[in-house]
Amino acid sequence: MERAYHKWFSPVLNRSMELLVFGQSGMPVLFFPTRAAHFYDLEDWRIIEAMRDKIEQGFIQVYCVDSIDCESFYSALKPQDKIHRHLQYEKYLLKEVIPFIKRQNKNPYLAVAGCSLGGYHAVNLAFKHPAVFHKVLGMSGRYDLTRPLPFFADLFDGYFDETIYYNMPNRFIPGIRDRKLLAQLRKLDITLVVGQDDAFLPDNQQLSESLQHLNIPHKLYVWEEEAHRPRYWRQMVRIYL
Repeated sequence: MERAYHKWFSPVLNRSMELLVFGQSGMPVLFFPTRAAHFYDLEDWRIIEAMRDKIEQGFIQVYCVDSIDCESFYSALKPQDKIHRHLQYEKYLLKEVIPFIKRQNKNPYLAVAGCSLGGYHAVNLAFKHPAVFHKVLGMSGRYDLTRPLPFFADLFDGYFDETIYYNMPNRFIPGIRDRKLLAQLRKLDITLVVGQDDAFLPDNQQLSESLQHLNIPHKLYVWEEEAHRPRYWRQMVRIYL
């Protein structure tokens, strides 16, 4: 399995960013790590190994990006600055990473995936920019970071504004009325996976209900137990990606 390391200075983020690419061809998959994790963690957790056959057979090519969660959602910044830094990260993905992927791989399709907070990143990015992606897989994701849950705080400490609203799928999806955006979302291959004992199960169910209400095709799979560990994600990527 071909493995390539890349690093460059991001003008958008004003810092160096790293990523790993696995494979040579197939549908490119932009893959986010879990909360505050790094571009190499998916490899260390053997999630990449779980996809080895698909990668080696040329079905998918996986791009593992780094996170800056400790500079945004999990930083000590003011809430307004947290979401601003997150939007800079989104711009880095759209203006730097995705053009890089398209230079590396001429496949017309693009998938995005992630686990836990990475699931949030994947779903939020795909739902905000559905014309860019063909497929999205959110595993064990939390889709409203403003909603306090047992052991999980509101990441904005009670602050809420329009910018935060438009970056929380469980907030903005129910309010979509734009026909063009709805048509683009209906073309997305959307898969959500979560454990029945996961604290984020209600978030997934709520998102599924909102999508269903808007006639946006999608699949929600609820696994036994919490299913919020690498050993489950290794199984999930084999089945759903």
